[in-house]
Amino acid sequence: MNFPYFLAKRITLSGQRTFSKLIVRVTIGALTLAIMAIIMAVAILNGFKKEITEKQRGFFGDIILLKNDTNDSYVNSPISLSKEQIANLEKNPNIVDIYPFATKAGIMNVKGEVEGVLLKGIDNDYDQQFLSKTILEGDTINFAAEDAENQLLISSLTANRLNLKVGESFIMYFIQEPVRKRKFTVKGIFSTNSEELDKVYVIGSLSLIRRLNNLTESEVGGYEVRVKDFNQLGVTTEQMNDALDNSMYATNVVMQMPDIFNWLNMLDMNDNIIFVLMVVVAVINMISALLISILERSSMIGLLKALGMQNKRIRTVFLYNSLYLIGYGLLLGNIFAILIYFFQTKTAFFKLDPSVYYVSFVPMDISWITVLWLNVALVGIALITLFIPSMLISRISPIKTIQFK
Repeated sequence: MNFPYFLAKRITLSGQRTFSKLIVRVTIGALTLAIMAIIMAVAILNGFKKEITEKQRGFFGDIILLKNDTNDSYVNSPISLSKEQIANLEKNPNIVDIYPFATKAGIMNVKGEVEGVLLKGIDNDYDQQFLSKTILEGDTINFAAEDAENQLLISSLTANRLNLKVGESFIMYFIQEPVRKRKFTVKGIFSTNSEELDKVYVIGSLSLIRRLNNLTESEVGGYEVRVKDFNQLGVTTEQMNDALDNSMYATNVVMQMPDIFNWLNMLDMNDNIIFVLMVVVAVINMISALLISILERSSMIGLLKALGMQNKRIRTVFLYNSLYLIGYGLLLGNIFAILIYFFQTKTAFFKLDPSVYYVSFVPMDISWITVLWLNVALVGIALITLFIPSMLISRISPIKTIQFK
């Protein structure tokens, strides 16, 4: 029979408490709030990083193949990869797909109002899954239609500025020699909640840009490469550079958007700070509850010592008691955290200002393994820390406590 566990169970479940009752409740509340705050902080940070990363990846691709020259304009120098070269690149196990694209600067003219934009051209092989998620009105480009070259996706920011709606037409001018103009129809209105993207880009047909720039059917402005494991992005980029000839080079979305990804990496510090603060609060409350519990039951400790029970086994009794309080607090905290997590992921109830945070709601994303490790870490740290104040038991004299009783 595990006597320390039996005694701790009787004390915890059946024992009468006096002035320690309030302290125990405060301790359980502090543990509940601590694990809630830790889980919510990790979930929000992971969700936020995932949303921002997916947004940049979805719009630009993971790896971009470009011409190796000094051209830094919006219009990329033309490059061309043969089917054999593309097939060779796709042998890389981390490569999912390779899509051609091209860009062209233009000026939208709508009822006397003008807006400078960058037309990004894609073809019928392009995966429009990300674009479809951002569509607010209308639909993605239908490349099977006869007027596919005249269809255009514009952002809600551009649509509001120029008072355009789905189905309406306008003229876009392309500055070149000679100046060319084309009539477009708004096929869909999208919003990425990123002003840097929404105020600049419109999405159209790659074949149109080829004709405007006098490109051949095999020439494009660049290639977007999708990868399976984003954590291997740097390694895959180097492998792509090794596989390309000197006329082209590979870059990636992290290198293209260093400010955003450096900012996201810095957010990890917030998670660490919250974890440390919440653990400190929980441990301080646990130490207070343990010390008060020891003082409250000093006569019992003296009696157990008089009966020959070792200090180590008596400490185990109170550590079992503390473990119960920790478990009860963590159980409540996990239940509340999980309920909030599922509520937010299903309803997106808590909103954000997209002009500041790039997303319109508080995103959350966390795995069950992460939740388990957070709980185990908090329990481990609490028990290790409680071992030191439990040493107070060895200083309690059985003669004095029994006399006092």
